[in-house]
Amino acid sequence: MKKVGMVSLGCPKNTVDSERVLGDLVSSGYDLTKNEEDAEIIIVNTCGFIESAKKESVETILEMARKKIDGKCRQLIVTGCLAERHTQELLDEIPEIDHLLGVGQYPQLKNILKENEADFNNRNHVATPAEFYESYTDRLMTTAFYTAYLKISEGCSNRCAFCIIPKMRGPMRSRSPESILAETENLAQRGVKELNIISQDTTMYGFDLAMKDGLITLLREMSNVKGVEWIRLLYCYPTFINSDLIDYIASEEKLCRYIDVPLQHTHDKILKSMKRQETEGDVRRMLDELRLKLPGIALRTTFITGFPGETEEHFKHMLRFLCEMEFDHVGIFTYSDEEGTTAYDYPNRVPEEVKLERKNTLMEFQKEIVLGKNKEKVGQVESVLVEGFDAQENYIMTGRLASQAPDIDGQVILEKCEAEPGEIISMRITAAVDYDLVAEPITKPLELVDK
Repeated sequence: MKKVGMVSLGCPKNTVDSERVLGDLVSSGYDLTKNEEDAEIIIVNTCGFIESAKKESVETILEMARKKIDGKCRQLIVTGCLAERHTQELLDEIPEIDHLLGVGQYPQLKNILKENEADFNNRNHVATPAEFYESYTDRLMTTAFYTAYLKISEGCSNRCAFCIIPKMRGPMRSRSPESILAETENLAQRGVKELNIISQDTTMYGFDLAMKDGLITLLREMSNVKGVEWIRLLYCYPTFINSDLIDYIASEEKLCRYIDVPLQHTHDKILKSMKRQETEGDVRRMLDELRLKLPGIALRTTFITGFPGETEEHFKHMLRFLCEMEFDHVGIFTYSDEEGTTAYDYPNRVPEEVKLERKNTLMEFQKEIVLGKNKEKVGQVESVLVEGFDAQENYIMTGRLASQAPDIDGQVILEKCEAEPGEIISMRITAAVDYDLVAEPITKPLELVDK
């Protein structure tokens, strides 16, 4: 059977899609290889969210196209958001692409490979009817065995002025609770202890299914699954984080005291221009309630610098907000002008160098905030998920706190640790290093540990 290699780009939602495709192909008899040089079929699952992601996707496709010319590869498959968004351009500019599939055609791939291996006249499959996986038992994990992303819905029904996702992925469609619960149980049986809940808008889960408190209902069922120890919420639209959800998080031990709330900006004029549904006052009240009811909660957010019309005063307003709120984790993006979005036609563009300067300023302040917060943890005893030896520095063992999401937040450097990957153990924080922490196993009774 032919060997298949895949390059998966973009966000964790793309990672889940790639894992489903790989599982589908393996169950159909294909062999997988991590070495593209050995692959007879190469799949590139692209990202098309912002300009930098599109550029990376195109460069990767071209790199894989060269392998088709020079190596063992006989078929190059391109899937995902960029394929959905720039279908004809890719087909015209890169003739090495054999088949192009959008975000709604992933389940069709195994049949396309089986039935149409040599048909270069039918390269475009984006226009075919959309299909979405409902059974996830064949999903092939690419993350460590103890952690997984769990996607609970597809698409987005918000219409933020800067975002192209609704046009690429359609309106929000919640998976059935039964499907999600079945996948949760399947993942737990495989040894997954940490579930990271993802979607385009996690807090809106169940709205389209006419569910009352859909996300709470779902989380309550998931929390009952034996083996799952940490459940973390990512991509939570701020408008729908209400008191009931906060109260439930406070009541459930398995839910990490962590929430990812992408705010994008803080000035009301810019928020309105972005077509966001919340005001700064709404956000402040929500953050205050989170911290009141969940002391020590880790808050993550993202901001955009240089949105059209953003003045120096608007930026300074956001900077003051960032310093005042002292978020645990922050991602900063410069505004990316995306054709097809509302903001694409906005006047009063901010120069690229100003966007970048503002981004760097925010990150400099945030680095100091994180270091200060990490120093406060020194001496504390925390539960740490052991991850094993670092991929880049293979002599360093690392782990994460419940307050650190995989891939995007800091980590814990583990000293004198003999625990196995996947174990969750109590460790004492001994030092802070910028975004990271250092910890060691507890060797004395807690009451004797020096503070």
